[in-house]
Amino acid sequence: MNIDTVVDKEYLGMSFRALADAPTSALRGLSAKDAKALAQAFNVHSIRDLAKLEFVKWAAAITTLAEHEQETPEEQAKETLLDGGLEMTFPASDPLSVDAGITRIEVPPDMVNAHDDHQHAAQVEECTKAGHKEEAAAT
Repeated sequence: MNIDTVVDKEYLGMSFRALADAPTSALRGLSAKDAKALAQAFNVHSIRDLAKLEFVKWAAAITTLAEHEQETPEEQAKETLLDGGLEMTFPASDPLSVDAGITRIEVPPDMVNAHDDHQHAAQVEECTKAGHKEEAAAT
């Protein structure tokens, strides 16, 4: 990382030792007004003072550890219950959960409704007429 990208123009090219003792306003984005507020609130006058500030160290440690924190037992239990509920709703053996393009009909319908099956409506109508003729002949 080029340190010149994080310091103001007047501090370009300075060594790290010199920058550590520079005022906090040497950091790009930290104005003289901000530096004055840091000095009043925390007695921070240099970049070194800012780096040594306990609040900064605590914040950095918490942020670093947060990335590696394990779930609490309660969070793990919730996740397990959610996984179990999803498995019961969408079992892995269900083809729909594996590939949404697959559809399976477990029990075929007894008879196709001709009103809904327009491709074979004429054939169904012929069969129906033949069935009515047989019924009429039987009576």
